[in-house]
Formats: sequence, C-alpha cells, structure tokens
Amino acid sequence: MYAAALQMSADEVLSAFHGDAPYLFLGAAFVAVGLVSAAFAGIRRKHDSLLIYFSLFAVFYGLRLWIHTTLLGITVRGSPFYTRLRFGIDYIPTIFGVLFFNSLGLLTRVDRTVAYAVAIVSTVLAFATFISGPSATYSVINSVIVIAALVVLGSHFMRRSPAERNSPDFVAIRWGLLIFAAFALWDNLTGVLSISSARIEPFGFAAFLSCLGYVAARRTLQRDQQLSEIQKELEVARRIQLSILPAEFPNSTHFRVAARYVPMTSVAGDFYDYIVADDHQAGLLIADVSGHGVPAALIASMVKLAAASQRPIAADPSRLLSGMNSALFGNTQEQFVTAAYVHLNAESRELRYSAAGHPPMLLLRKSEIIEVKENGLMLASFDFAVYSNATRRLEPGDRILLYTDGIVEASNASGNFLGHAALCELLRKTAGFSSSEAADSIMSSVQQWAAKQEDDLTVLVCDYVGDGAVEQGKES
Repeated sequence: MYAAALQMSADEVLSAFHGDAPYLFLGAAFVAVGLVSAAFAGIRRKHDSLLIYFSLFAVFYGLRLWIHTTLLGITVRGSPFYTRLRFGIDYIPTIFGVLFFNSLGLLTRVDRTVAYAVAIVSTVLAFATFISGPSATYSVINSVIVIAALVVLGSHFMRRSPAERNSPDFVAIRWGLLIFAAFALWDNLTGVLSISSARIEPFGFAAFLSCLGYVAARRTLQRDQQLSEIQKELEVARRIQLSILPAEFPNSTHFRVAARYVPMTSVAGDFYDYIVADDHQAGLLIADVSGHGVPAALIASMVKLAAASQRPIAADPSRLLSGMNSALFGNTQEQFVTAAYVHLNAESRELRYSAAGHPPMLLLRKSEIIEVKENGLMLASFDFAVYSNATRRLEPGDRILLYTDGIVEASNASGNFLGHAALCELLRKTAGFSSSEAADSIMSSVQQWAAKQEDDLTVLVCDYVGDGAVEQGKES
C-alpha cells in the first residue's frame, strides 16, 4: 500500500509538471524580463516610472503563473496561507498594469478614469482576499470588471486620431493589446460561465509583454537620446558663456587682476568683465543674475552687452550702472541683476565704486579690511533707480576683492553660512600672496567650507602696485 501511494504521488507530480511546464516557463520568462527591467532602471540611477511599473507588472504576472501551478499546490497542499495567496495575487498584476499604462502616456482622460477604477477595485479585492480568504464572488467581480475595462479601453484605443494610430508605439501596443485582450476575454468568460478550458491568457500576455517591452525600450532610448542632446547643447552653451568672459587682464604697470569663476551647473548667472583695462586704468564689473541655469546665463549675456554699451562712461560707475539699468529694464522676464563696478585710476590714484544691490567691496590695506559700500537698487527691476559713487584714495599695495553672494552664502554641513566676517579673514590671510594666489586661496577655502555647491561662485582680486615695481606682467 505504501509503495502504491508513493507511485500515485510520483505519477501525480509528473502529470502536474507536464501540465504546468508551459506556465512555469512563461512565469520564469516574465519574472526574468521584469528583473532585467528593474536592474536597468537601477543602473541608470534615476527614477523612471515607466521601467519600474513595467518591471512590477511583469514580475507579479510571472509570480501569479507560478503560484497557480498544480505542482506548487501539491507541494503546499492544505496551507491556508497558500490558498489566500493563490487567489489574492490574481488582482495584483492589474494594479501595476494600470500604473504602467498611465506612465506610457497613452491613456485619455476617460481611459484613466476607467483604469484607476479597475485598479481601486482590484486593490480592495486583493486585501479582502488576503484578510478573509478567497470568495467566488470576488472572482466573478474581478472577471466582470476586467472584461468591461478591456472592452472600454479597447474601443477608446481604436478611436484615436490618425496621427496617434500611425505612431510606431501605438501600432505595437495596439496589436499586443488586441491579442492579450482576446485571450483574456476568453479566459474570463469561461470563468464567469464555468466552462472548462485551458488557460490561454498567459500566451496572450507573452505577446503583449513583448510589444510593451519594445515600446518601453524604445521610449527609454529616446529619453536617453534626448538627454544626451540636451547635455550636448548645455556643453555648447557653457563654451559660449565662457567665451563672453574675459580671458585675462592685459599686462599693466599698475594693476594685477585675477578672476576665479565656478558655476553651479553647466551654465550660470554670474558674470564679470573688464570694462576698461590699460596701463593706467582698470574698470572691473561683477554681476549676479537671479536664478540659475540657462535663463540666468542668457540674461548674463545681455548684461555683457549692456555693460559694453556703457564703455564711453566707464570712469563714472554710477552713470555706468544707470545706463545698464536702462538697457536691461523690461527685457529680463522679471529676473533681476545685482552688480558692482569699480574704476581705478593710477594717474589720479583714485578709486570710484558703485553697486546695485550687490555685496560690498572689500579693500585690504596694510592688514586692515575696509568695507566699501555704496548700494542702489538692483538692475532691471526699477526704471527710476539711481546710483551714486563712493570715492577712495588708492595706496600702493591695496588689494580689492569683488565677489558674488554665493561666496558668503556657502553653507557647511550644519547649514551655517560662511559669512562676511569669515570672508574678511580669508582676504586678510592673503596679504603675502600674489593676486592669482589670493583668488585661488579664497575660492579653495570657500569650496572646502561648503558641504555642496548651491550657487555660482565668482571672485575678482585686483592689486594696485603703485609704480609697478613689485612685478612685471599679469597674474593669471
């Protein structure tokens, strides 16, 4: 008797395996496709709902096939947990299928309403089954709503515009959906009518999944290509923006100028220029456009043109800023510009400075920091803005620092700003450095302080060396 029981059990398992083989294979294939999709989404290191929902849809459909196999039923026969899992998992692929379709962007408002209604009902039925056990009523409800949803979505799908119907993605999904819908309708109808029939829906799903995989891969490659093209355009924009910045300050007997510029992104809103640069004069402009990225960079280009148009009055900072404000007002799409401009004259040994909503200029003289502040309203926002000059006597050895607010507002891991006092101390420590070394030291210290760069960073260091006996040539 024992041998007969063993033989019957072996025959039962072998028969179950032969009957389940296609579904075991399809289940493994669906899970593998889903895992590959999930791995690809992980490798790309960015949230992609299309790949994520595709992965979950495929994995849960494959698991559903495995859990429904007779072979697994024999293995865990009598387990109440298996019974609830076997019937409860029937509703889960529908939920992720709805989310995947929505992420494809091919559903109309009516389609989304129907799809979300189906997803909500499926979620409720899944929880009810896991908590209270399977019910024939739940299965009938699920079959009815799936049949209704397939009919509604299929009819809406076929009534799309000619342009949509002829797109490669739509054609692929349409054929896959028609095959899957026909097979799913048959299985659900036989379930509702209690007709004994082999399950053919998984084969329809295999065809549908192949079409969806094609579309998902195509969409992903298109997005990556678009991103690559955007990055190329940003690189071109970065090179163009760098080209509008002065490469170096010309050799001067009296002045040594060094600039350091570190944008937060590929392109930025910080800007500096040498409005005049000869042996006896230096006109240094620094500006900061509100915002970041391409919009700020475009306005920075406008700032350069506005400043260049004021070169004939470069010796008067207040008039130069007023002229820039007139040129920019009404042309910056509600973005504003802060700016500071200093004109140095070696013959008269005079410094003239004016600013428009910009952080104050710092003057290092014999280890003492002097703050030079003469601020008017920011540029491009008010047509009535007026500016005035602050005048100082120049002394040999003076070091001038212009900077944007990204320098003093750089924050560490605790959220503390670098601040004005710390910048003054950094400038004081550069007393024995050349202008180039001073600019490097200040920028390096700011970057070490900051936990991450959250703004563009720009500094301009200018040394007045009197009769030029300190060194010949320019610091770069």
